Amino acid sequence: MRKICYAFILLISFFNCENSDPTQFSEAALNDVFETLGGDQVAFREILEKYEGRTVLIDVWASWCSDCIKSMPDLKTVQDEYTDVAYVFLSLDRGQEAWKRGIEKYKVKGEHYYMLSGREGAFGEFANLSWIPRYMVVDKKGRIKLFNAIKPNDKRIKVLLK
Repeated sequence: MRKICYAFILLISFFNCENSDPTQFSEAALNDVFETLGGDQVAFREILEKYEGRTVLIDVWASWCSDCIKSMPDLKTVQDEYTDVAYVFLSLDRGQEAWKRGIEKYKVKGEHYYMLSGREGAFGEFANLSWIPRYMVVDKKGRIKLFNAIKPNDKRIKVLLK
């Protein structure tokens, strides 16, 4: 029976392709609207275009998220090591004032955007935001190289940021 179970698990893992993560953002996600610290509204597409030609580390976070805050020292270490990377923070805070206070309180360095549509919006739905913090790596050509990491010191992140 144990051999049958083992064979079944192998068969399932064979058909459960690890490359099922998307390599491109959906049109709906690209068209989702975010707000800048200055109060301007921008489509996610415009955010990515701003960093075309650079590797981007996206951090979906919120100031109320204890795991997000606990990860900040590790993220700052990554930022110190990989200085040519664009760091884009997408906030799921419950309000814009809390978002802005959180950036200041935790001294979060990078580009900041507030997710107006929240977790249930087009970007949130595309990213399947079931947990934060959430890290994604986008390469210089705008392709998603890492779709889902929950720690900034994930080995996959460091390999892709080199």
